[in-house]
Amino acid sequence: MRVTCVLILTALVGTMCPAQDSPPPPNVVFLLADDLGWADVGFHESDTVTPNIDQLAAGGVRLSQHYVWPTCSPTRVALLTGREPSRFGVLTPLADDGRLPPDTVTLPLALRDRGYTTHIAGKWHIGSPPKYRPLLFGFDTSYGYFRGQIDPYTHLYKFGNRTWHRNDKLIDEEGHATDLIANEAIRVIRSPHDKPYFLYVAFSVPHYPLSEPDEWTASYDGKIDDPWRKLNAASITHMDAAIGRIVAAIDESGQRSNTLIVFTSDNGGQRAWSAPANQYEGRYEAHTTLGNNLPLRGWKTELYEGGIRVPCCVNWPGEIPAGKTSDAPVCITDWFPTFCQLTGKPADEKWKTSGKDLWPMLLGKSTPEPRTLYWKIRERSALRHGSWKLIADNDGPSRELFDLENDPNETTNLAATQPKRVAELTRLLQEQQQRDRP
Repeated sequence: MRVTCVLILTALVGTMCPAQDSPPPPNVVFLLADDLGWADVGFHESDTVTPNIDQLAAGGVRLSQHYVWPTCSPTRVALLTGREPSRFGVLTPLADDGRLPPDTVTLPLALRDRGYTTHIAGKWHIGSPPKYRPLLFGFDTSYGYFRGQIDPYTHLYKFGNRTWHRNDKLIDEEGHATDLIANEAIRVIRSPHDKPYFLYVAFSVPHYPLSEPDEWTASYDGKIDDPWRKLNAASITHMDAAIGRIVAAIDESGQRSNTLIVFTSDNGGQRAWSAPANQYEGRYEAHTTLGNNLPLRGWKTELYEGGIRVPCCVNWPGEIPAGKTSDAPVCITDWFPTFCQLTGKPADEKWKTSGKDLWPMLLGKSTPEPRTLYWKIRERSALRHGSWKLIADNDGPSRELFDLENDPNETTNLAATQPKRVAELTRLLQEQQQRDRP
């Protein structure tokens, strides 16, 4: 009888005093620049001044081989689905229509199912018609612009189309796009929250057309002589200040210790812009010098490293070690399963995400196994397998082979001297292509 009473009492105590709850999952703030080159941030020894981004990098982990796609829409599809954009037939920037099926499980949908509120401020570029807008793909609030690129002040698309919106409804506002996007991000941060939030902040710069207030261009007087490179740098420093305001708002909210911040770009820097007379009512001159991807080879739209390997840092005080660099190849598709894993509920296998959970690597507890990365654009495809990278024409015999471990800047094409390796990587490439949507 006494034993029975003790057991009952133990059970009651256990019921009244449950085990200590696990810590809540973090807020996630994903900061995405538009056309930022490899050498366009201070922590890559740039002539562009980015103190706030540099501080995030110094206080967290730099990812030195963070891959994206060479243009806007494909990278955004990859981030939001955790899959290669060619699986949805997205090979280039989307014009007006979208390509994602309505039943696509996106990152915001997955996180909302895991108890998050979800918000986007800035560039969408995955479809402009109502059936392709952000609220239908998992965002609780949306703000910014639907189409590819806008005038920073009028917020009109290059052919004069209205595209600026709040919660998927077109609106008109005054102000520079960089400031407005940051203001919306800060509004979300300062709003009352009884759940963790996912905040996707997609800036419009340094994508052309560029127009910056004097305070930002004047900071480069006597430092950068080329007027267009100077304007490009000013737009990035303006964005950096906006990021500083966003981080300050997180600090002021008391949530900094429970907020994971990722900063990266959607593709490499663009070389120049010709400013066609039929775009933006002919108001802009040609931007003859824009991004800087050195020492990497290539530009935006290309599958060389300069087009697809971009600056990236991850910051979470007290959780991610500060001042570290990871040289492991990672991809923007990896953030989908990584963020899901942080909630305690991994991504569902039926979603067919190709990304990998980066959390153990970010903590310095493991090194990712060698992996295969795959890209397809309209004319060419590429595959990285270990340290070897193949670039091939989609409809032709051309092959380029690079040993990225010994030749990271892709100066020497080894295809002619490594026919067996070319054949093996071509086979792997064809296997990937067979999984794409026609």
